[in-house]
Amino acid sequence: MARATTAHIHLDALQHNMALLKAKAPQAKLMAVVKADGYGHGLERVALALRTADAFGVASISDARRLREAGLPQQIVLLSGFDEASDLEQLRELQLDTVVHHQSQLDMLGSDAGTPLRVWLKMDTGMHRLGFDPDAFKTAFAWLKSRANVHPDIVCMSHFAASEDQQGKVTQQQMLCFSETVAECPGAHSLSNSAAVLNWPSAHGQWLRAGGALYGLSLSPEPGSAAYGLQPAMTLSTRLISVKTVKKGERVGYSGMYQCPEDMTVGVAAVGYGDGYPRHVKQETPVLLNGLRVPIIGRVSMDLMTLDLRSQPDASVGDPVVLWGKGLPIEEIALAAETISYELTCSITRRVGFTEDALFTSG
Repeated sequence: MARATTAHIHLDALQHNMALLKAKAPQAKLMAVVKADGYGHGLERVALALRTADAFGVASISDARRLREAGLPQQIVLLSGFDEASDLEQLRELQLDTVVHHQSQLDMLGSDAGTPLRVWLKMDTGMHRLGFDPDAFKTAFAWLKSRANVHPDIVCMSHFAASEDQQGKVTQQQMLCFSETVAECPGAHSLSNSAAVLNWPSAHGQWLRAGGALYGLSLSPEPGSAAYGLQPAMTLSTRLISVKTVKKGERVGYSGMYQCPEDMTVGVAAVGYGDGYPRHVKQETPVLLNGLRVPIIGRVSMDLMTLDLRSQPDASVGDPVVLWGKGLPIEEIALAAETISYELTCSITRRVGFTEDALFTSG
């Protein structure tokens, strides 16, 4: 018998979320970021559901190849850019755009004489991860514009460090740095990640780069994705496989973390950290059993978790258990695990089964 744990992907939610983001900036094009196997939702599944996106963003050439093999003709942007000179021919073969963020990449382009590549030039405006500092950015832009092997329409881009903070001074400083620098660099601009699409209209520019919001994910429970009208694209669920009575004072699970305060009914659900559910969630983290909240008790183990069923005395083996998704925000689980929702969906393991809605669309 197949394992009960299933990640159900709501394709209609993906389309709803993309439409909502586009409506925030109707004048802009939208890049759907599908790296990390579509944030754990399945690369091809997500991209085909979002086939009306203007472009896709990936982290590897191999992911770009999978999108081309799936028949998707859009611009595909390699978000961390190329690593070796030998990558350049693959970019041309697959007709990919590439981010350029470092002098080493300029050196490789300087030794290249192939057909023009489409470039997104990245500026470090304060996150201090990838990108040229503002002065070096202007020099790099001018150099790229002079190259026969670079397409003349260069997109200027940067990345926000904290755009989920709607009053953030860091974001304001990054926007100012970017606008002052690109004033001398004509062309399209791309600043907005998911949170900036929702929170910073003045940063929208010509290209949006939407990631987590497409999947109904937020970096924090406040205000959370639902507050913006986004819908969760994944529901992770399983079933009860055991219901038993445990005596008062007895301990449950590894290390006896939970002690029963009274004679009580304990359920066991077929899910654990071997499926990608976080082992270190706090006691009393909720799941939905038959649509109602019940708390996790004891330590989450590799294959199983234990639940306090005192509020559901009629629960029985086979009853459905939702770990996150529709009805239970993933951000709440992430908070209990001291992480972010993105990590949870990206951590789903291969033994979890995937299902999806039938999608009826004329797109």
